[in-house]
Amino acid sequence: MGEFPVWALAGLAFGTVLGVVGAFGGLNAFLIVLVLGVVGFFVGLVMEGGVRMPTLHPRRQ
Repeated sequence: MGEFPVWALAGLAFGTVLGVVGAFGGLNAFLIVLVLGVVGFFVGLVMEGGVRMPTLHPRRQ
């Protein structure tokens, strides 16, 4: 519990942004922000090494 809760604060910020966009931008803007946020999350995971992308070359046995 000594660590700074980065992911919790990131989730809070993302949820707040989605709420504001949903309230003032409508459903289409809400969905665009949601999809781009999820894509950005997965790109960040790949860049940090949390997800290993499969290679394009098949394994030789």
